[in-house]
Amino acid sequence: MRRGRRVLAGLMLVVVAAFLLAAPFGFKPYGIFILSMWAVMTIAAIGLNLTLGYAGQVSLAQAAFVGIGAYITALLTTKGWPFWSTYLLGGVSCFAIGWLLGYPALRVQHHYLAFVTLAFNTLVYLIFRNEEWLTGGIYGISNVPRPEVAGWPMNGPREFYYFCLAHLALVSLATWWLIRSPWGRAFVALRENRMRARSLGGDTRRYTLMAFALGAGLGGISGALYAPLVQFIDPTPFALGLSLNLLLMVVVGGSGFFFGPFLGAMVAVLLPEWLRFTEGFYLMGYALLVVVLMVVCPSGLLGLAARLTRPAAKPGARSAAETSVVGPDAAAQGEGAR
Repeated sequence: MRRGRRVLAGLMLVVVAAFLLAAPFGFKPYGIFILSMWAVMTIAAIGLNLTLGYAGQVSLAQAAFVGIGAYITALLTTKGWPFWSTYLLGGVSCFAIGWLLGYPALRVQHHYLAFVTLAFNTLVYLIFRNEEWLTGGIYGISNVPRPEVAGWPMNGPREFYYFCLAHLALVSLATWWLIRSPWGRAFVALRENRMRARSLGGDTRRYTLMAFALGAGLGGISGALYAPLVQFIDPTPFALGLSLNLLLMVVVGGSGFFFGPFLGAMVAVLLPEWLRFTEGFYLMGYALLVVVLMVVCPSGLLGLAARLTRPAAKPGARSAAETSVVGPDAAAQGEGAR
């Protein structure tokens, strides 16, 4: 039974991968742009899923890290810096800032931590908006160049889409390895019971800081891709709304599930575009669908899938769905809780 589910999940992954590779040949430039935006936002959501879904640290600051990465890339590439140096600088800078922001998480938890990260997001947004000497303020930064790979320019929508998709694949593989490493099991133990993790000798201080830093670093990488994708940066996209939208991606997809950010980003990025045929009612329809979805399955889409596919089991027995590819993090959760 378990092997059959894994085979079915593997076939579904192959079909989805084939669709993502072939889709640009059937879409117009705007459709390719939306798919590129999905890939970029999924990277940011993966970072938030590490912080929230695996380590259990509530953060409303992910938009700030996306903005920092985007502004570093936009500011420096428009002054002649090569893209890859700004890309690394954005990721490393956000990692360092995330590490520092993790210190409040050592003292406050739950909604108090959400308030701290919310204040940080607001502070960064105000800097983007008001410090015109640095960021251009409300006038923004235009003509952000796109990178080259081995001398091949990524100027076309199709080329840059594959560039973003390759980054998403690499980030996904790195995250897959991380959540199955001792670090991933430590994150889950930290989320489940901080006191128990500490009593077992876990360095909860270091794991908390690392959870924030890794999530922030992925946010910076997402921002470094976002800047050349839209080729114009201003403060508006990095307000609280983006943090809430990224939180929606994680929760709707399934917090703590590896594939949760992928599905959540589809709901948050692609679904509004698919509903545009309703014209002026598409945002109302989108909001209604999300509300119904969260009422029906508060554990997210993958949580609902795991519940529906879970076979009847004896009390105390671990079901096969907990270790299936639908929720690959569940195995790590079980190991971390032991």
